[in-house]
Amino acid sequence: MEKNTKEINIVFTHDLHSHLEPFYMEEAGKEKVGGFARIKTYLEKRRAEDENLLFLDGGDFSMGTLYQTVYETQAAELRMLGFLGADVTTLGNHEFDYRSQGLINMLTTAKNSGEKLPDIALCNVDWEATLKGEKKEAGALLQKAFKECGIRKYVILKKGELKIAVIGVFGKDALACAPTCALTFQDPIEAVKETVERIKKTEAVDMIICLSHSGTWEEESKSEDELLAKAVPELDLIISGHTHSILNKPIIHGHTAIVSTGEYGARVGAVKLMQQEDHRWKVKDYALVLMDDTYALDVKTEEKVKKLGENIDREYLKQFGYTKNQVLTHNPWQFTKINGLGSVLKEETLGNLLADSYLYAVNNSDTGDHTPAVVAVVPSGCIRDTFHKDTDITVADAFRTLSLGIGPDGIPGYPLVSIYLTGAELKTMAEVDASVSPIMTTAQLYSSGIAYTLNPHRLILNKVTEVDLQDMTGKTRDLQNDKLYCVVADLYSGQMFGTVSGQSFGILSVTPKDAKGNKIPIEKLEDYIVYRNGQELKAWICVADYLNSFEKVNGKSQIPEYYKTTHNRKIIDNDKSMRAIIRKPNKIAIAMASIAAGVMLFFLTMGIFVIKFIKHKRRKKS
Repeated sequence: MEKNTKEINIVFTHDLHSHLEPFYMEEAGKEKVGGFARIKTYLEKRRAEDENLLFLDGGDFSMGTLYQTVYETQAAELRMLGFLGADVTTLGNHEFDYRSQGLINMLTTAKNSGEKLPDIALCNVDWEATLKGEKKEAGALLQKAFKECGIRKYVILKKGELKIAVIGVFGKDALACAPTCALTFQDPIEAVKETVERIKKTEAVDMIICLSHSGTWEEESKSEDELLAKAVPELDLIISGHTHSILNKPIIHGHTAIVSTGEYGARVGAVKLMQQEDHRWKVKDYALVLMDDTYALDVKTEEKVKKLGENIDREYLKQFGYTKNQVLTHNPWQFTKINGLGSVLKEETLGNLLADSYLYAVNNSDTGDHTPAVVAVVPSGCIRDTFHKDTDITVADAFRTLSLGIGPDGIPGYPLVSIYLTGAELKTMAEVDASVSPIMTTAQLYSSGIAYTLNPHRLILNKVTEVDLQDMTGKTRDLQNDKLYCVVADLYSGQMFGTVSGQSFGILSVTPKDAKGNKIPIEKLEDYIVYRNGQELKAWICVADYLNSFEKVNGKSQIPEYYKTTHNRKIIDNDKSMRAIIRKPNKIAIAMASIAAGVMLFFLTMGIFVIKFIKHKRRKKS
């Protein structure tokens, strides 16, 4: 190293999602990866090499495993980040999943533990607007909790001879994914600009780092952290959370490096920065380090994780009649990988199983409403994990697949809602899947009870050519446009049905209804939650019950061969012929064709008029 050249080693994580324990990952085969005990071993090795190692986390440290069920009472995720020695973290959208009081309780529990915690930075909360908004009471409580827990716009750290500013920011898409968040946020870019200006005026720092829970996207014009890097060139490093991106090489814009290591702590990011003559920083080394058995499980960390999880069975699972490590069935099949789920428009065996579990749970138990559910839907964005081949599936595994949210009962897990849609609206739902999910992968729908054919080469909003009801034997029957059909989905997805009209500028409409056909306002959808034995029927419980129902031979069961393959629930017709593209136009296609024809007729008429006008002028001159 040249004389007076400054360097800094930074280790980073983001989107850990309560994965305190090792877990299976497709790339690692049958070997488990990740877990805080392995990360601890890795960190201690790095600290032995560099006592000034900086460890940062980009938010969404919670929500994803059964440890989230003791989020409020144990604050396991934040306390374990402190145990690992994280210097600073920020808040992601899933920290708000248990609503304002849940976040307040978690922060208070962590603070009252007396343990070392990471600092929390977040620069773009608009407190003035929050305290004037519809949720001002919750906002005021959050403001008090943020102050008591020391959450601030930025944190100043000393690492050796370096003085480093770390900013936290909450992205626009993150806010869209936090429907229960009571806070109003400033524009992320403008807030970071203001914070950087303040730092440069009041703090003599060597480096400015941003923990951004905004993310990167393939399309640069929508990639929030790339837009941030270009708009605020003073940033030296952006640790990019939210989109679970795996950046094997940093994205560089000007002097700003953007790094991202993927989700769940399967990989830990490591970047070394070296200061240049102009005092800006350059990436010298960069790696995403797989947390496999190269790194032994740190015993003290394992013990602490175990202790924090001791209450899971007692506080949460006991009410459902399950225990955390209870084996439900065995999986002999290769299911969809969770990375990239929804990125390709197609039927998925995992999606089929989860949707089938909804119909099974609702139609095979006394829910107080004896109208059988006909259709179930599960969006790809709600699926958080997969089932791994040749492994036993436990209750903990079932929970991870659909681990998001909380119900009005205050108990973790989104409940199911039972609503009614017309046959025409079910066709619209299929069209939303066909036309919207290719550009919004979290919106792709997996269904049970319905089957449809779509052609991706047809006009947008006119891609679906056939829609039928279908049972699990593959038998189909016609869908009647005016008939009401009972549909089940989780609460979050049900709320999204009501937003289809607004998001499509009124072109499409899917309106949840009651059994009599009366419209259900979104704010009243909680009145249609499915209850079983007086409890909200949670989405993940449907999965656990379904897996636990499979036939046992000699005390053991396995997922049926039915789920080894798909069953024509979503048929992709790639016929590019003109006949295939124009046949069976729907009302939208006819309307768009009429508009296009009208426009063409207008320009043709105008063209004829101009030609006649020019000829008339020439005649007059001659």
